[in-house]
Amino acid sequence: MRETPQPRDARHEPDVRLRPVADTDLEVFLAHEHDPEAVRRSRFTPRPREAFLKHWRERVLVDPGCLVRTVTVDGEIAGSVVSWWEGDRRYIGYWLGRPYWARGIGTRALAAFLQEERTRPLYADPFSENTASVRLLQRHGFEHAGTVQHGDDTHALLILRA
Repeated sequence: MRETPQPRDARHEPDVRLRPVADTDLEVFLAHEHDPEAVRRSRFTPRPREAFLKHWRERVLVDPGCLVRTVTVDGEIAGSVVSWWEGDRRYIGYWLGRPYWARGIGTRALAAFLQEERTRPLYADPFSENTASVRLLQRHGFEHAGTVQHGDDTHALLILRA
């Protein structure tokens, strides 16, 4: 006899998945990038809409060197995870919408992404004062390897070795 699925409630474990990015996801990603608290924590200057869409459509999504995924939670778009080459280093970055912070979503999404992205070493450079992001990466094995400057801001340089 098959078990009947139980209805989801506030106590359920969220269904976190990764899937290829659809063009329609970009408007949600744009809204996430323009969230004032996310901007403060990341120290990333949000791009105007047309520049944002051009960057994603003409650089990220068409670059065979980028691995990019949409993060979904219970079927809703929650953010993105991407890896790319910068010179001879492979970097990873992610962005989740504020409703998905501090719920374990980033932990599960990053774990799933690291199963797909097998390049090591893998680098990340979050804003040093974004302690939640630094801790998330460290929980997945990234180690502190120094700092880098982006404009006036100091970012942690983290590395995930083999």
